[in-house]
Amino acid sequence: MIQATPFLMFQGGKGQAALDFYVETVPGSRIESVERFGPDGPGPEGTILRAHAVIAGQKVMVHDSFITHGFDFTPSWSFFLDVDDRAAFDRLFAALSDGGGVLMPPDNYGWSSRFGWANDRYGISWQVNLA
Repeated sequence: MIQATPFLMFQGGKGQAALDFYVETVPGSRIESVERFGPDGPGPEGTILRAHAVIAGQKVMVHDSFITHGFDFTPSWSFFLDVDDRAAFDRLFAALSDGGGVLMPPDNYGWSSRFGWANDRYGISWQVNLA
């Protein structure tokens, strides 16, 4: 059996803070398990070796890389959230873009009455759509 799972690799030990933010902010999200680096490494003690989580119903894995890479997240990979009411849309978009950046401000772009695209403070990209 082969199973594909989105893998979010954070740098600088931001994985736990990102997971906590997603669970607090995005309905249908939870942390299922977390394995941490111990005192013998190879990563900094307490950072995430491997975590399994669910974000808005989507299973993901999370890792805190102890290696500094010349790349990070890109908006070409994103979570696409269909939201069923305007208040939820506004709340989610505001929270997810806070401390990050707006790629497409909320507006009617022709395929939806309200759509917005943002990067969060951890570098993950979110498309929020009023369904």
